[in-house]
Amino acid sequence: MVNDRRVVITGIGVTAPGGIGTKAFWELLTAGRTATRNITLFDASGFRSRIGAECDFDPAAEGLSPQEIRRMDRAAQFGVVCAREALADSGLEEGAVPPERIGVSIGSAVGCTMGLEQEYVVLSDGGRRWLVDPAYAVQHLYGYMVPSTMACEVAWAAGAEGPVSLISTGCTAGLDAVGNGCQLIWTGRADVVIAGATDAPLSPITAACFDAIKATSPNNDDPAHASRPFDADRDGFVLGEGAAVFVLEEREAARRRGAHIYAEIVGFAGRSNAYHMTGLKPDGREMAEAIRQAMHLGRVDAADIDYINAHGSGTKQNDRHETAAFKRALGRRAYEVPVSSIKSMIGHSLGAIGAIEVAACALAIEHQVVPPTANLHTRDPECDLDYVPLTAREHPIDSVLSVGSGFGGFQTAMVIVRDRAA
Repeated sequence: MVNDRRVVITGIGVTAPGGIGTKAFWELLTAGRTATRNITLFDASGFRSRIGAECDFDPAAEGLSPQEIRRMDRAAQFGVVCAREALADSGLEEGAVPPERIGVSIGSAVGCTMGLEQEYVVLSDGGRRWLVDPAYAVQHLYGYMVPSTMACEVAWAAGAEGPVSLISTGCTAGLDAVGNGCQLIWTGRADVVIAGATDAPLSPITAACFDAIKATSPNNDDPAHASRPFDADRDGFVLGEGAAVFVLEEREAARRRGAHIYAEIVGFAGRSNAYHMTGLKPDGREMAEAIRQAMHLGRVDAADIDYINAHGSGTKQNDRHETAAFKRALGRRAYEVPVSSIKSMIGHSLGAIGAIEVAACALAIEHQVVPPTANLHTRDPECDLDYVPLTAREHPIDSVLSVGSGFGGFQTAMVIVRDRAA
């Protein structure tokens, strides 16, 4: 779809491991610091992988009221705090846009996992009772069961009365939710969209699921160096948590009010491999097709791409799959473009990570700096592109490609560019 209405990012809010807020997030990335550590949110002593990327998050310190803290799961709290930061950052004044012209698009892979698991433990008396006693349930348990309540919480915080949705497409949910927000503006259904994603999956049930398929790193003795995308010695990803939310606006309206524009989102596309729940075909054909379509919609050629924000989970099949996809979609240009994975520093926060990576892309354009791939010391011979090891790199950046890959065969690509003249 090519449309005269253009979508820009005017506000960013981030809650990520290693620091709360957009400024702390960017400082961590450009310093190449890792925020992976031993899990403290629950007793992980019985698990194969006992490491994670946790957010040092105090909901009261971040401005949430006691009632909001009681009502909302941790993931919802992340989303609301990020939405408030993004709105403040955008300078969009209350009442400036009719509320029915403001939409919300939030992504999440696992919803209110922490709240649900905590409540199950209470209701089942630590798992000892098959028939649970509902008398012990918290009043807001229904909200934990319905992930769309997280989008509703963001809508209430933003005063949004337009289209509101929760996108749950696994690990591409963040990119997909931002892309859905763009489509609401491109098609004229909204003028402003609060878009992003949130996940707080660091709980025993999630750890057990990934332990079962041995997808997470067992490098428990050295958690700071456990997330090693594209490294020959990598042994799985590190589970994380966090959120990122954006204020997306129709470009001309944003310019008229003098808003600061971080970047423009010009292309978005998704594909499915229809192949396997967790497996990937080595040729990367479906991801390459998503990349080509996103570039076509954005009127961007391979020669225009200046940086690739990789999915870069740190599993061998994923790293090799997307390396093949970059080559297939970009040809020789793939060897010339810097590529990096911020999961090396903040772990993999499932549905939230795509949105957090969009924040990294917008800030890379803003500051003309490519974040590094931390812990990359010995490159996998089958991953032979420029993965920006260890240290951030100053680099001219006008166009960024960001990709995501998720269980179920989801493949998503987005093209983000420096604000361009009409």
